[in-house]
This record gives sequence, structure tokens and C-alpha cells, in this order.
Amino acid sequence: MVQWRCALECLHRFLDWIDMIQDVQKEREPHVYLSKEEVKEKIQSYNSSVTDKLKMTLNANGIYTGFIKVQMELCRPITVQSCQGRCAPSSQETAFYLPDGCVNTLHISSTNTVREVIEALLKKFFVADNPAKFALYKRCHKEDQVYTCKLSDREHPLYLRLVAGPKTEMLSFVLREHETGEVMWEAFSIPELQNFLRILDKEESDQLQLLKNRYAAYRGKLEEALRGVLKPG
Repeated sequence: MVQWRCALECLHRFLDWIDMIQDVQKEREPHVYLSKEEVKEKIQSYNSSVTDKLKMTLNANGIYTGFIKVQMELCRPITVQSCQGRCAPSSQETAFYLPDGCVNTLHISSTNTVREVIEALLKKFFVADNPAKFALYKRCHKEDQVYTCKLSDREHPLYLRLVAGPKTEMLSFVLREHETGEVMWEAFSIPELQNFLRILDKEESDQLQLLKNRYAAYRGKLEEALRGVLKPG
């Protein structure tokens, strides 16, 4: 399990390196802004294509609201506050791995930035981890190829959703750990690091038990074979 997660982290670091190159190219591309009329037309077209009832709403002030779905692709465990009633800083915290393919839906506005979306997503599920540890990515399908690109903090996810349309095959959002190289352990709190150690200890104990069971089975077969060889007659 540990080796598999390490391999997955290495893969994500390689993808982050590719994304960094794409980010440099993306910054050179001019941003296209829609007029109020174009936004209105886009929203009408978007809502007519929606199949899951998650439509967008245009307000009189020109700001529109809607929904985005974010897939969680996290290699390391997250720290969640276990609280009853109102959460307090002293609430008990628990660390665990999110299941693969976990998708969350957020209701946001066109003014919300990537950083605000990440913070809202963590707050919604009482995640105590520092939002700076995470980054939001967009995943696009073009000409039978899949491209993943890290979004800058100042971009607006709902605008990207509007322009791309409601189909997740055209555009989807992914939350990952924010990494560009080595793990920034100093960004983690003492309780978080202690939780990581407890999880690693448990995984080590589980792996040791598997090895013990395997060798116990081998020993049993060898002893059985020896008894057959040494049996008189």
C-alpha cells in the first residue's frame, strides 16, 4: 500500500511538472471576456443542455451563480474535524484517505476565484488542512486526448464551466495536493504529522501481518511435506 501511494505521488509530481510548462504557455494566451449579452446567451444555451437540473442563474447585477462538480484525487490523508454542534479549534481531528472517485458538488458564483472555491470545498466537509496544500485542476478532452492543467488562484471556475458547457467530458475539475517537488512537511501541523505516523504504523503492521501469515502457510506446507517424506514404510 505504501509503495503504491508513493508511486502515485511520483506520477502526480511528474504531471505537475508538465502542468507547470502548460501554465507558462497559458499565461501567454489572451483571456477572452464575454459581454453581458454574450453571458446571457451562454447561460440560456447552457441551461437548455443541462440534464442534471444543475442550472445557472443570472442576477440583475450581471453576476451569475451555478454548480460545479469537483473530483477529489488526493494521495495523502486529509484531516477532518469531528465536532458536535458548532466547531471549535479544540474539536477532535481524524485523518483518513478519501475513497477513489469521490466527487463533490459546490454552488458558487461567477466572482468566486479558484482559491475561494478550494477554501469553500474544504470548509463544507470540515477539512482542517491548510488550503494552500491543495490546487484545482481542469481536465479537458481534445481530439481523443486528455489534458490536465493547474488553474491559477485568480481564475473563475464557474466562468470556465459556462464557456465549456455542462458536459464533464468537455471540462471537469479535479482537486489535488499542491506539489511542485518535495513534500512541504513544514506546512503540516503537529497533529497532522502525528496522524500520518499513526497511519504509516498501521500500514506497516498490516504488511508485517500479511508476511507472517504467508510464511506461516509456507512453513505448514513444508512441515507437511517433510512428514510425508520421513514417514516410515
